[in-house]
Amino acid sequence: MLRGIQNATRNWLGRLITGIVLGMIAISFAVWGIADIFRGFGTSTVAKVGSTEIGVERFRQNYNEQMQRLIRQVGKPIPADQARALGLHRQMLGQMIAEAALDENIRQLGLNLPDDIVAQRIRNDPTFRGISGQFDRNRFNAILRELGYTEARYVAERRKQMLQQEIIGSLAGEMSVPEIAIDAQNRFANELRALDYLVLGPDQAGEIKDPTPEEIAKFFEERKGLFRAPEFRKVDLVTLSADTLAKTITISDEDARKAYDADRAKFVTPERRAVHQIVFPTEAEAREALEKIKQPDMGFEKYAASPERKGSDVNLGMVPKSQILDPAVADAAFALQPDSTSEPIKGRFGFVLLHVGKVEPETVRPFEEVAAELKNDLAMTRARSEVRTLYDKLEDERGAGGTLAELAKKVGLSVQTIDAIDRSGRGPDGKPVSQLPDTANLFSAIFNAEVGTENDPIQIAKGDGYLWFEVVSTTPSRERPLDEVRDRVIERWRNDQIAAKLKELATQTAEKLKTTPISDVAAAVGTKPQFVVALRRDRTQGDFPANALDAVFQTPKDGVGTSQGASANEWVVFRVTGVTVPALDPNSADAKRIRDGLTNMLREDVLAQYLANLQATLGATINEAALNQVIGGSTN
Repeated sequence: MLRGIQNATRNWLGRLITGIVLGMIAISFAVWGIADIFRGFGTSTVAKVGSTEIGVERFRQNYNEQMQRLIRQVGKPIPADQARALGLHRQMLGQMIAEAALDENIRQLGLNLPDDIVAQRIRNDPTFRGISGQFDRNRFNAILRELGYTEARYVAERRKQMLQQEIIGSLAGEMSVPEIAIDAQNRFANELRALDYLVLGPDQAGEIKDPTPEEIAKFFEERKGLFRAPEFRKVDLVTLSADTLAKTITISDEDARKAYDADRAKFVTPERRAVHQIVFPTEAEAREALEKIKQPDMGFEKYAASPERKGSDVNLGMVPKSQILDPAVADAAFALQPDSTSEPIKGRFGFVLLHVGKVEPETVRPFEEVAAELKNDLAMTRARSEVRTLYDKLEDERGAGGTLAELAKKVGLSVQTIDAIDRSGRGPDGKPVSQLPDTANLFSAIFNAEVGTENDPIQIAKGDGYLWFEVVSTTPSRERPLDEVRDRVIERWRNDQIAAKLKELATQTAEKLKTTPISDVAAAVGTKPQFVVALRRDRTQGDFPANALDAVFQTPKDGVGTSQGASANEWVVFRVTGVTVPALDPNSADAKRIRDGLTNMLREDVLAQYLANLQATLGATINEAALNQVIGGSTN
């Protein structure tokens, strides 16, 4: 439990599923233990909580919006089957069910908020502040467009969030963590240990005699499953990739030059200026400030930092002209000489004094420098178009019937035949099959398919192509005879013998270490003594194996212990020589981090219990068929 708390206090945001309710609670609670059989509801409903129905279209819209946000974050398409495998649909529906339960409770309690309070909260949201530091209607509208919200929908969602926050705040708004819990977490997270240790490996195991035929036969019989041949499948693959097609497309210098001239702005880095502004309500105040700035002992920067400054001070930093939203201010800033201050300028939000510092002039990358890049981009653009054309051709041919190999040949695509591949992507030699396309879930798709049947194409990882596959034949899993795997059996037997000897030797060595200096003990077994001084539970040091840390922290000071090392053929014998718990100042940043993390965990626990109780009280049902219809999965 303490390890979980340690991780939570380090980054508790990683534990969250939704940001709608206070941005801190994981509210997809126990949803998948509830009834999944709908009675009396149509296919237009995905789930129902109390009297609230979650419609198919509403869920589809939320799910698609969430997918688009994730795609923008990762920078590449997320295939539908990968999204299903990650359980994104269940997270989304769990969140919506939890919110619906909260909304039902709010209606039962008769809670509401006046329009002016909701409007004031939106106006005060820093997200919508413009360059003046005040609410900016244009910025507000632009952000809503980016999110795909209408103003009415956003206001309704904001009102709902505020009401949910009222409920949550009354439950978990004021919570304190006992100091003893903070101290325990500090000990667990920050305790340091010093130790002497030695490592026992195959060299310390001594000579392992060759096994007799009887020993090998017995060892094999007891472990036949380890040496069983997996199921293999022969499969034909057809890959249609923009990357591959682009390599066959030649772009002339003339076409590249036309593209350069048509999109020259892409190769221009615009002029940037260090711009500092002060906004005043009136021109008189701006001129008064300018007179003070002109005094020999003042200057713009000194005035901006002085207590007597009037107006709102904004340092825009190094910006191009396009990033200054007020046209009048932008024109003036880019007309000023470097290291000079403007006269008062009438802007959107008042009268502005500008100061321009450093200036970085515009730079243009010449055609010769970008020609290769341009040609590659043009080739990829044409290749992507060709991908769509060939995709349609092959899909049309598949509608007429025939094997994948035959149909691919008709449209000019090559076929890659893999004679044998197992579920992990390995061949009969145990090595990964080479030159496979980079696609998600390919191996599982191959082993879920029937021999000779048509399968849906899979989008390749970069999103610039497709992969078709057809299972030609299967070779069932079988027990291998001893003669076929004798070398592997002997190798496994030998490794087991070494591991057993090392474990026994580690126990004997630990007993000696209790009364004998480590240098003498190490010399006796033919290894060297080693030392570490600052091991932590979550962080190793030097060559000390990480999976031995648990044993170290379960051993008291001056105690001796053993642990398996990085593999079964490595054992560590150690003595704990020091234990240090750094003091924790209750007012320090570390104490605050631990306290905040534990407080958030307590809040989450309380809210999870509250939501689970709502679920039980209101009742919740899920229409799995409708859910799978939305995400493109099986309706079974």
